[in-house]
Amino acid sequence: MYVLILAIALPALAGCGAAPAGSPANQPPAGNAAGSERSQDPSPALTPVTLQDGEKLRVVATTNVVADIVRQVGGDDIELVSLLPPGADPHSYQATPDDLRRLNQAHVIFINGLRLEEAMVSILENLDQPVPIVSVNRTVTPRVLDEGVAGARDHGNADPHTWMDVGNVVQWVATIAETLTGLDPAHGSTYTAAAASYQETLAALDSEIRTAMAAIPAGQRKLVSDHDSLGYFANAYGLEIIGTVVPSLSTMASPSAQELAALQRQIEQEKARAILVESTVNPNLAQQLAQDTGARVVVIYSGSLSDAQGPAPTYVEMMRYDAQAIARALGSPVD
Repeated sequence: MYVLILAIALPALAGCGAAPAGSPANQPPAGNAAGSERSQDPSPALTPVTLQDGEKLRVVATTNVVADIVRQVGGDDIELVSLLPPGADPHSYQATPDDLRRLNQAHVIFINGLRLEEAMVSILENLDQPVPIVSVNRTVTPRVLDEGVAGARDHGNADPHTWMDVGNVVQWVATIAETLTGLDPAHGSTYTAAAASYQETLAALDSEIRTAMAAIPAGQRKLVSDHDSLGYFANAYGLEIIGTVVPSLSTMASPSAQELAALQRQIEQEKARAILVESTVNPNLAQQLAQDTGARVVVIYSGSLSDAQGPAPTYVEMMRYDAQAIARALGSPVD
């Protein structure tokens, strides 16, 4: 949710200003974050970073979802840091002094972009060293938001939650592999092979989710989300979101009493069976609505992965967990 601001200081939100040693002045564009269409700019060739013997490419990812996708491509050939720990909300996360150090030491920073990381704007604008910043959504066409969604205009009318459609993450993988190969061509074939393998895994995951959602009776595919974060999932997999507890892109907003009353009526009229609540969000409002309407509160992982002991420690496991939880709540026989 901060891409437009960064685009002023960091053109195209990809570090297109002064570049660090070994990198060109123009980095891969991060996508047309302020609007509803993806960037059509070609990605310029990257000059390789000079690495000493035993030194790995230092990579920082803002969110743990982005970090997991980068990890699948970079593997052991990169030194990867995720700024957001499991359970952190990307809308409100405040970077620490350690985060600032890691950002300044990075060879490249991968962000979600589309103004998701709104709380990190000032830090990313004011790094001590120029570091290329690449949005994984550089080639993704964002979902266009209705003007009635709170914050839509502030976010360039673009929904940043693109990872909830697996097809978009397939595009992330290509952008990540291209970037890592440009900076570290010695491992380019490894990055390319890992990307191709992971894209096959994602294709299988996408098919699995479609099968699970198709098993839900057509009249039962209506749900409510805690905020406007599941549009990509609903559009991709045939569900209908009839309302949101917080009618906003951000978890930091609050609904009015009138909005909650209207949502309660909508749930009752539409006979929605589930209210989906992110693991990072306070469920109190959703629980009250569920109590008043008979709907079921279903906790999902979307803004953040779980820790290693949880049910969603990777992107693939997160999406599988969410799909199965939604299918069960809406009446599918999926176990």
